[in-house]
Amino acid sequence: MVKNITLVAEQAVKTYGGVTALSDGNLAVKSGEVLALLGANGSGKSTLSKIITGLISPNKGRVLVDGRPVSFNTPSEARKAGISAVYQELSLIPDLSVSENIWLGHEPLRFGMVNRGEMHKRTQALLDLFKGLYRPHLQPDAPISSLTPDERQIVEILKAMSFDPRLIILDEATASLDSQQVNRLFELVADWKAQGMAIIFVSHRMEEIFRIADKATVLRNGRTVGDRVIAATNRRELVDLMIEGAGLLEQQRQAFEVSDKPVRLTIDDLKTNVLRGVSLTVHDGELLGLGGLHGQGQSDLLMAIFGAIKSSGRISLSGEELHFSHPKNAMNAGVALVPGDRGSEGLLLIRSIFENMLLASWSSYGTPIGMRKARSDSQNVAQELKMVMASLDAPVSSLSGGNAQKVVIGKWLLRAPKLLLLNDPTKGIDVGAKAEFYNLLKQLRDSGTAILFYSSDDDELLGLCNRVLVLHDGQVSAALSGDDLSRDKLVSASMGTVHSE
Repeated sequence: MVKNITLVAEQAVKTYGGVTALSDGNLAVKSGEVLALLGANGSGKSTLSKIITGLISPNKGRVLVDGRPVSFNTPSEARKAGISAVYQELSLIPDLSVSENIWLGHEPLRFGMVNRGEMHKRTQALLDLFKGLYRPHLQPDAPISSLTPDERQIVEILKAMSFDPRLIILDEATASLDSQQVNRLFELVADWKAQGMAIIFVSHRMEEIFRIADKATVLRNGRTVGDRVIAATNRRELVDLMIEGAGLLEQQRQAFEVSDKPVRLTIDDLKTNVLRGVSLTVHDGELLGLGGLHGQGQSDLLMAIFGAIKSSGRISLSGEELHFSHPKNAMNAGVALVPGDRGSEGLLLIRSIFENMLLASWSSYGTPIGMRKARSDSQNVAQELKMVMASLDAPVSSLSGGNAQKVVIGKWLLRAPKLLLLNDPTKGIDVGAKAEFYNLLKQLRDSGTAILFYSSDDDELLGLCNRVLVLHDGQVSAALSGDDLSRDKLVSASMGTVHSE
């Protein structure tokens, strides 16, 4: 049985040099309660979460657990007090196994030695919480490097649960999960509540907030600006608090007629270890959506086009048949890919924003590199994307999730791509950043860029795309457009079934 807990954060402040990440952070949560922590990227949510869990220390303010002030210097100290977390950026070690990652630092012992049999048994018991919602390959001894993003997210959640916490922070824990996995997580959250656990839930998906949260605390520009009871509020009020009255994002499909547009991309019978023969066309200026549950081949499709994984079949750009053996060949042909995991696939986190922005374009600035022009171009893109940063020389790891994603996108804008491949690009970014991203998509389409866009957010596909191809089990299960492009048919096709009226 989970022991009761009450946690309060009061007037927390955190600065990094001349940058204030949190100026007045406040929240309160108790046992049997789900508190939604909301705010735009850079508002201070992650900073406040990290103060609570001992990852960073505040400059001012305090945290109280069960009415007593505490000062956690490390996450280990917070875990001893019953506080655990699932962070937006995963903390798993790729070369270690699932069980070794879950129990790292608190392995079950026997006679002073790691009891691997017991560790395997306990890991399997945790995995069984998501039984049937991952591939058979996900076993206690499987290396993390062999797992898909959703499977890694499941392991991260189970790692946090292995500490038997009284309070757990779920920071964008659903961002990489498909709808069935999210449903299971929310069933577990309901169980944890019933056992007396407190949950702080960070998500940019409003439907999730209204589905499981009891209360909401909203941060803006480093300050707590409001607390609301979920049953007594609505989406507009919460979003207005988050982005200073900007109102809800209104997504509208951009009218698009293919009859007079050249075909940019043609794919015929593309196969990989996951894909089982996918065919499609994308026209200049078109935003073609890819839907379906996670792991149905969307990422494989984008990676195969980009030359990042082996494939068979035919790929043509502007009528010329090509088959890229390496991403460099794709880049030279005007193809760009925004990957699904910006931390491991899109950025060098320890390097500067400037260096990351130029990752794909250094060669275009000559030898020796024309640094003044490179810096000027990078600054222009940063301004166009409205990036919030200390300077181009700041490490990219200092950015919020939304601004880090802007760096990933910005590095490709410097190359003016003709075909843009997007792998769930708005995952884990806030409403305001999404609105800016949608405006960018419109500009790219108006300029004639062809875009192939996978999103795990059905609302994005329905609100932005004129056509959506739904993948299921490595194949296109439905091609939806016009009146057929509806939520019911999108969900039905995602599950591999045919919707009937």
